[in-house]
Amino acid sequence: MDTAQEASDYDAMDHREVNARFVDDLLAVQPSPGRVLDVGTGTALIPIELCKRAPAANVDAIDLAAHMLELAKCNVARERLDGRVRLALQDAKKAGWPDGAFDTVMSNSIVHHIPDPRDVLAEMWRLTRAGGVLFVRDLARPDGDGRVRELVSTYTAVPANLTPEVRAMHERQRDLFEASLRAALTLGEVQATVAPLGIAATDVRMTSDRHWTIACRKS
Repeated sequence: MDTAQEASDYDAMDHREVNARFVDDLLAVQPSPGRVLDVGTGTALIPIELCKRAPAANVDAIDLAAHMLELAKCNVARERLDGRVRLALQDAKKAGWPDGAFDTVMSNSIVHHIPDPRDVLAEMWRLTRAGGVLFVRDLARPDGDGRVRELVSTYTAVPANLTPEVRAMHERQRDLFEASLRAALTLGEVQATVAPLGIAATDVRMTSDRHWTIACRKS
């Protein structure tokens, strides 16, 4: 996601239903999010949705893709949330805040972009305060090519009667979704990755036909 085209294509996708469900599920676990860290914020659509729904929430939103953050800045300004969503170009594997700096650490669809996600998950856990919540969601790698094709067809079908430019955008979005599914971890791989952190397997579960979620309150 480090080119202007990729960032633009991503921002143009209709994430409204997925983002609303993410925030619904987060608020069910953490009704008062407080100080929030969003890891891999992209174009900041989830922090915006969260701040609209949780008036006391304040979000530090980080990403390593400058083009995504440029669009995020526009999105945040448009919603007049500049004072509550702070954007930063920052590596989530070494974020720099002290231990337990955040009441809520959240992330959506960043894990599959990281070749070895152990460090970033450990850093997110370190930054979650005692009594706070870690809430991470990402795609789950399907079992076989047939299931990949089925999900791609279901969720990124290219509509008919489009202009060539718009069709090309939809095709890029479809290809991105397929690549993301193939790069994702399985549920079992995620459970094994977070077990050394003390996160129980029962805190990592499938939450849709294509997503797993870590929802864990830190003791």
